[in-house]
Amino acid sequence: MNERKIALITGITGQDGSYLAELLLHKGYEVHGLIRRSSTFNTSRIDHIYSDPHERDVHLFLHYGDLSDGEQTTNLIHTLRPDEIYHLAAQSHVGVSFDSPSYTGVVTGLGSTRLLEAIRRSGLKPRFYQASSSEMFGGSAAPQSEMTPFIPRSPYAAAKAYAYWMTVNYREGYDLHAVNGILFNHESPRRGETFVTRKITSAIARIVAGQQKTLYLGNLDSLRDWGYAPEYVEAMWLAVQHDVADDFVIGTGESRTVSEFLDAGFGYVDLDWHDYVKIDQRYLRPTEVNHLQADASKAREQLGWTPKVKFADLVKIMVDADMQLLGLDPIGEGKAIVNERFDGWHSWVPESGANI
Repeated sequence: MNERKIALITGITGQDGSYLAELLLHKGYEVHGLIRRSSTFNTSRIDHIYSDPHERDVHLFLHYGDLSDGEQTTNLIHTLRPDEIYHLAAQSHVGVSFDSPSYTGVVTGLGSTRLLEAIRRSGLKPRFYQASSSEMFGGSAAPQSEMTPFIPRSPYAAAKAYAYWMTVNYREGYDLHAVNGILFNHESPRRGETFVTRKITSAIARIVAGQQKTLYLGNLDSLRDWGYAPEYVEAMWLAVQHDVADDFVIGTGESRTVSEFLDAGFGYVDLDWHDYVKIDQRYLRPTEVNHLQADASKAREQLGWTPKVKFADLVKIMVDADMQLLGLDPIGEGKAIVNERFDGWHSWVPESGANI
């Protein structure tokens, strides 16, 4: 008889999914991940923890699936009978959501509803985590807490707000242990290169290597609350373990501009970003979110969660990783921070990977 807790993660091949899988395996779970079928493998972020299921003592299993197929999701839940479900899969790029608003709504919004409905119809009572987003706050004044109203400023944010409220409705209407984690921006060496932080740090490495001369960006004045992704998946797990299903804002409480990220990143390698960065109007969004800053006092008080990695450390971690990925000698401060402050449950593996 399997005495391990069983967890199902949608979006397991993404940044958060890969770190969460590592955390749960470290805690003794049997982990199952839902991945999309494609003509090429897109599992680079989890290759270091995946083993052939024919081998002995394997605790990570992958299943092909699609959130647009409710019947398939229902069958998977019936078969696995998971104790916990972490729903991380989404079309998660804000900029792309303006180009593909309908697709974003179907995947990011309705995908959550299909999963909640599959849980309800199963008759099982797994604990459910919905990956909500600080982008839902949009035009609301900072700092933002669980009581701050949502004013979505993108199709992605609107889809996430819909999924958030459906999670609340299923919790209250069907007595599901359903949790919303409202995570502010969280980054790592596994972040997709189309996201601004990774776009910057990977460009820095290529500039140092002589492979790139110019970095094109959009709005440099946007204020964001940036944290370290492995710490945020710890918050996900803590929220799911909480006795009472509830909603939690997760963030550092500090906000910095894109310009400040450039200052820290280029400054770390003794370069001036003004010599390399140009503005491309194509990267400006139709509606901007100017200022996001978390008030995570509820998570601190009820979950005991506080971030260890602050802004300057995060930048060093990401620049070091991208330099190592290109075969350069990293400066080393970022890698040292990870080694010193964490107990080894996640590996410092720089992966380029496609955006999931």
